[in-house]
Amino acid sequence: MKSEERLTRSNKMDRKLMLLINPVAGRKQSLRLLATIVRIFMDTGYVVTVMVSASPRDTTALASQYGVGYDAIVCVGGDGTLSETLAGVLDCGANIPVGYIPAGSTNIFALNHGLSCDILTAARNIAKGDVRRFDVGSFNKRSFAFIAAFGAFSWSSYTTPQSLKNMLGSPAYILDGMMSLPKIKPIHIRIVSGDTVHEGDYLFGAVCNLFTFPGLFKLPEGKVHTDDGIFEVILIREPSTLLEWQSTIISLLNGKLESNSIEFFQAKELSIQSSEAIAWALDGEYEGSASGETIEVKIQHQAIGLLAGKS
Repeated sequence: MKSEERLTRSNKMDRKLMLLINPVAGRKQSLRLLATIVRIFMDTGYVVTVMVSASPRDTTALASQYGVGYDAIVCVGGDGTLSETLAGVLDCGANIPVGYIPAGSTNIFALNHGLSCDILTAARNIAKGDVRRFDVGSFNKRSFAFIAAFGAFSWSSYTTPQSLKNMLGSPAYILDGMMSLPKIKPIHIRIVSGDTVHEGDYLFGAVCNLFTFPGLFKLPEGKVHTDDGIFEVILIREPSTLLEWQSTIISLLNGKLESNSIEFFQAKELSIQSSEAIAWALDGEYEGSASGETIEVKIQHQAIGLLAGKS
């Protein structure tokens, strides 16, 4: 059952809203619509402060350093911008509701949370003041919104040229990932979840809190709840035959996950170890390579309040 709150119109008057903008996200529509976005929030009683990111992790720093004292923080950009914003909000330690205006190339988070990808509609929905809480992941000391992944396709977001992202959207990541498949080698990894151990050579792994990643995989219907305090985990071993490859791809796309090459389970906490260097991506953004260290992944139950008015 969804945990819901509401900011009433009366207590929104003269409130402060931080508007964080990634100026290079997507097709840069947000810059053309900036004045209208600000006006929408002003009309519902917010005093708006606009801050523009200039470099990676800038959004995290802005939300972390200046978030306390604001009544709402709204970010405009892609999934990476949202991920950085959530990390900053959690760092600042204040229970501040977050609004997300999707303006990226793929907007995976918006798709999974039923948010409008029309910039002005998203702003108006946020201004309605409805808040629902959702889980956030913790990857050692770094937060993520919906996925931590390694292996095939996990790096596509940060290796795909921005121009190709803007032109194609989701297919750009898939195209980039397909071109990189010949370079992929299985990674030996050990994952401990409670009393259960998963160990083997995997082409891809994802710890996630989402229903679908378009073009890559769907999760079994009825299994995912974004506020239940549980991760969904997918591990893919290298198929040994062409038929097994076909079965694996079909299973990933239809959400059945019935292939022998796929391991699927749910967990609240994971301890991940590998002697190999692993390049991780959090919400599609490069996090770094880890070798020999233990990675602790934990769920932060209903850690963030999402301003997500009904469309």
